[in-house]
Amino acid sequence: MKSDIEIAHEVVLKPIQQIAEQIGISAEAIEPYGKYKAKISFEPNEARIQQSNLILVTATTPNKSGSGKTTTSVALAQGLNKIGKKAIVALREPSLGPVFGMKGGAAGGGYSQVLPMEDINLHFTGDFHAITSANNTLAALVDNYQYFNKNTTKGLRQILWRRVLDVNDRSLRYLVSGLNGSSNGIPTETGFDITPASEIMAIFCLSNSMEDLRARIENILLGYMYDNTPFYVRDLGVAGAIVALLKDAFQPNLVQTIEGGAAFIHGGPFANIAHGCNSIMATKAALQHSEYTVTESGFGSDLGGEKFLNIKCRMAGLAPKATVLVTTTQSIKLHGKVDEKLIKHPNLEGLKAGIKNVQRHIENLKAFGQTVIVALNKFGFDTEEEIAFIENWCKEQGAHFAINEGFAKGGDGAIALANKVVEIVEKFPSKPLQHTYDLADSIETKIEKIVTRVYKGKSVSFGKNAKTTLKKIKDLNLTELPVCIAKTQFSFTDNAALVGAEEDFNIHIDNIVINSGAGFIVAVAGEIMRMPGLPKEPAANIIDVVGGEIVNLS
Repeated sequence: MKSDIEIAHEVVLKPIQQIAEQIGISAEAIEPYGKYKAKISFEPNEARIQQSNLILVTATTPNKSGSGKTTTSVALAQGLNKIGKKAIVALREPSLGPVFGMKGGAAGGGYSQVLPMEDINLHFTGDFHAITSANNTLAALVDNYQYFNKNTTKGLRQILWRRVLDVNDRSLRYLVSGLNGSSNGIPTETGFDITPASEIMAIFCLSNSMEDLRARIENILLGYMYDNTPFYVRDLGVAGAIVALLKDAFQPNLVQTIEGGAAFIHGGPFANIAHGCNSIMATKAALQHSEYTVTESGFGSDLGGEKFLNIKCRMAGLAPKATVLVTTTQSIKLHGKVDEKLIKHPNLEGLKAGIKNVQRHIENLKAFGQTVIVALNKFGFDTEEEIAFIENWCKEQGAHFAINEGFAKGGDGAIALANKVVEIVEKFPSKPLQHTYDLADSIETKIEKIVTRVYKGKSVSFGKNAKTTLKKIKDLNLTELPVCIAKTQFSFTDNAALVGAEEDFNIHIDNIVINSGAGFIVAVAGEIMRMPGLPKEPAANIIDVVGGEIVNLS
């Protein structure tokens, strides 16, 4: 089969004005960025939004074989359009870190992609640049304030704000700035996170309006003064400048699927170090202009899925009508501890051992009140016996099942999945969303409930830094904020090597970060890094431009 980029290059794209027109967006409401992508002016109509059907796509615990979650999201939207439903997919923007690192791009694959894939995977409409610039302008302004107020009662005892860059660069994690004389600032221990981990990114994605965006930016905690008084952006008086940098980026991006359907792609927080969902504005734009909106959350349902349901849905006033859980036979076998070299071979016993991971995700999603459809991404080496086992097992679990062949066949390969989604939405009334914790719970209790109810651990321990921040959270009256756990995506535990469906383990919270602007508390578990590093052989080694076209981008 041809590579993703080869398939993408063969598609004759529709002008973006035509994509907008087919979903009811006027020419006056779009601002083209070239021929095939655009920003749209959008004012939410909540009554119309609530009439549409939101479908969440999540996955089992990721591993080396992958599951194809984004590909499935695009395929499902294409399949829904094939059966006569007006469907739009709403996704996150890819980060340059994974694109040039290990994971590659995030525009789908095969015949279920969003296009133009090179633009989407690289600079796109400049949203990440705007977010990076806003974050680092704020860092510069804080340092400038400190420079001119050093040795005064207005100075800051502690600065919390870090800089960001949208690359994987381990050398930037911990730095000392302001060296080589007083004219170059004050020597300070600092460092960089990757742009998707920035609180500005979270604010960008969780704001419901420009007014909400400004209010959240004003509420960012930057540090503490010498008397331990918190120091916010509103105290610095620069919220207007930061909003100005984000004004254009805040409007959702419109592109198209490989089959000419509309797609909104906007915002890109990671789910292992942030909340892992695309912007509320883009999701609502898709809902307002469709019968069905298909959206995904990062990594497994224990990470992006949990945060989508506990954080994003709370803040946006949304709830999915159904959830699609994506998996593959290869992924299941790896969770059954089958040798990686043998996962394409028939192995029913390996499936039976690894299916416990799927079971855990189904149980979690059902606990949220979701009706679950297990979507099996089918490969040519999957046997009828293996598929029949998974389908019958899903029935025993009270979950629906559908095969997806969207990678190889596009929308035609996702018709079975699309029909199953429509059947559930039309025949089964959706249940109220059941959150894992109450906002009135303490931060410790919220973390414990996620660990025990979602991860199936038995306990939580807190390091010294975490305990200090927990006290500050109480002093600042921020205990009613939701919790975002930063944790490895490869395991229910905080140890990436423990695959499958581990139980009765401890999660250690080493650090806690107050994201008062975004409106949640980040609890950092294990050795998770907010600035990833590059692998030994990064994807950048093979990406090139040949004859004016980008090659080997995936």
